[in-house]
Amino acid sequence: MGMESTHKLGKIMVAFDGSSDSEKAVRMAAMLAGGFRSELVVVHIYSSPVLAYSGAGAMPVPNYAELEDAAKDGGQKVLAKGVQLAKDSGVAARGELLEGSSTVQALVEYSAAEKVDLLVLGTRGNTGFKKLVLGSVSSGVVNHSSCPVLVVR
Repeated sequence: MGMESTHKLGKIMVAFDGSSDSEKAVRMAAMLAGGFRSELVVVHIYSSPVLAYSGAGAMPVPNYAELEDAAKDGGQKVLAKGVQLAKDSGVAARGELLEGSSTVQALVEYSAAEKVDLLVLGTRGNTGFKKLVLGSVSSGVVNHSSCPVLVVR
């Protein structure tokens, strides 16, 4: 019991991008949340499809709102999977969809704002994080996070 008094995990946040590594992270986070009776927040970051169009080309200017909605919609679907995965592990979790061009920055800022006690990540991410493999995300988060980070292999 001594550990519980010093290490209170009131809120655990887990990053989910649909990859198998992030599924492992959600399962681990759910196990910890169950054990510590913590609040669990599953977070998915999507990047807004802002495209650079030069005025010179004959390309039609896309409907940004439509592209934005599609990106958000895709993000919601991925997030829903992560939340369901936590529920399947026996833990109630809430999902949070964040928009950000930098996954690291979005995770670090959100976890600080939410006063998260533990941030859980997978090792490598999906192509959904573009070429930003979670190796660089996890090391970036570890370097900048204000709370403890657990990287699940």
